Amino acid sequence: MAVTAGIDSSRPVATLINVFTVPPERRRELLALLARATETTMKHRPGFLCADFHASRDGRRVINYAQWETEDHYRAMRADPEAQVHMDEAVTIATDVQPRLFTVASHHPRP
Repeated sequence: MAVTAGIDSSRPVATLINVFTVPPERRRELLALLARATETTMKHRPGFLCADFHASRDGRRVINYAQWETEDHYRAMRADPEAQVHMDEAVTIATDVQPRLFTVASHHPRP
C-alpha cells in the first residue's frame, strides 16, 4: 500500500512551508529547479511524503508546501550534501527564502 500525504490534522507529520521571494522573470526558473530537485533528490530521501509548489499570481512569490514523516527526517534531508546543492541553487534565484516547519492544527475539508 502506498503512503500518501495531504492536509490531515490527525497525522503527526512535519509540514514545511517555504516562502521564496523571487523576481517575476525568474519565477519559472525557480519552479523548474524545485520540481527537478524534488524528482531527483528529495522524494528519494527517507521520510519524504509529498511536495507541492504554488506561484503567486503577481509572480513574486513561490511557496513550497512539503511534508515529511517526522521532523528528524526533514532535518536529515537538510544535512544531506546532495539536497544542499539544490537549496544553495534556489538561494541564488530567490531574493528571500523563509522556510518554517509547521504542524497541521486543524483541517476543514468540504463535505
